[in-house]
Amino acid sequence: MAEQRRDAREVRDVGEGAPGAREREVAAAWDELVATARRTVADGLVVGTSGNVSVRVGDTVLVTPTGVPYDRLRPEDAVGVDLEGRQVLGSLAATSELPMHLAIHRATDARAVVHTHAAHATAVSALVPELPLIHYMAGALGGPVRVAPYATYGTPELAENMLQALTGRTACLLQNHGTIAYGASLSQAFDRTAQLEWMSRVWLLASSVPGLSPTLLSPEQVAEAGERLGRYGQGGGAGPR
Repeated sequence: MAEQRRDAREVRDVGEGAPGAREREVAAAWDELVATARRTVADGLVVGTSGNVSVRVGDTVLVTPTGVPYDRLRPEDAVGVDLEGRQVLGSLAATSELPMHLAIHRATDARAVVHTHAAHATAVSALVPELPLIHYMAGALGGPVRVAPYATYGTPELAENMLQALTGRTACLLQNHGTIAYGASLSQAFDRTAQLEWMSRVWLLASSVPGLSPTLLSPEQVAEAGERLGRYGQGGGAGPR
């Protein structure tokens, strides 16, 4: 334990001696990460500390610490690990879902990952193996959103199940657990999370009408919408607003 504390102090010392530009980049990324984590709570996607967020800066992955309410996070609470999970910044323990975050950062070009326990999406994850194509915004996530089979949280098995469900996608559901989405920025990862929760809610609402079944889109229709969404907006890829 004493050795771990000494290592943490050494990590902080290295950070303090780093070039100013690098320090500012890490500090800005941490501030944005904290703001995003707080937004997941404010928007009802997370209760307490049940979700987690990460953002990559070079070869360092900044992550929310485990068990710390987001409204209490300070600049000095920054937590960073390398792509193998070794802590390189801070002294607080990283989120218990670190294996999922690192699996995405290693396997994709993601800069940011958002994991939540959003209520409607979690409900859908317990009902079907794939979110039915209730809306064309599924195209913004790469196609029909799959459900990763259940595994205990924080385990390599869950990370592997998640990666398989993410093949060709930028978001998936985690069975009886929640959602995970990634993107080129924290705002994009958050937006994809919000879209997934919204589509889940729409499907649950449409499916709840007695005697009626919702009309679903075909994979071809969603793929066509996905292509158009990739060209949408001033910078492309934003989706209708």
